[in-house]
Amino acid sequence: MDCSKVGKLLTYLRKERGMTQKEVADILSLSDKTISKWERGLGCPDISLLNELSTLFGVNIEKILIGDLNPNDADGGNMKRIKFYVCPSCGNVMTATGEADISCCGRKLEALKAQKQDKKHTMLLEEIEDDYYITFSHEMRKEHFISFVAYVRYDRVLLVKLYPEQNAEVRIPQMRGGQFYAYCTCDGLWAF
Repeated sequence: MDCSKVGKLLTYLRKERGMTQKEVADILSLSDKTISKWERGLGCPDISLLNELSTLFGVNIEKILIGDLNPNDADGGNMKRIKFYVCPSCGNVMTATGEADISCCGRKLEALKAQKQDKKHTMLLEEIEDDYYITFSHEMRKEHFISFVAYVRYDRVLLVKLYPEQNAEVRIPQMRGGQFYAYCTCDGLWAF
């Protein structure tokens, strides 16, 4: 851990929150001299304080240890660059349109890579009124099911959550120029 870099980051985060060294010290039950020492790079926070610092400043512990936030480039807003993340423990679904450090249930998640449809994972699309009626010939048991279907256009994402023991079907309003995705709990993300 580079105490100089950590100190600069802690100074930036404290000022971003509009806090004084004394206010940070009081929250952490430390002296303001200790905070000053960290910010000048003359020492680093004890590992036992990293969780409290993370919570106080709203920053991952890893970023505090590195001493750098590494901001992303500005997101141009194109939803077609969306990345899907699914927690293997709880099934939570998350998305991001740019680079992101996403974690759930204590695990760092990697963006899912979409596969092309195959014989096991095919989608049947019908147009009914002003909707797409989508069905999958896929089992829907607790151990193996389609968890969500998403329709992605350049300006929006429509995500429909499915659950085991219901039919593998969804109805989505027609919007031209998009991409369909489906997530199978055993075989991953599929693009159609």
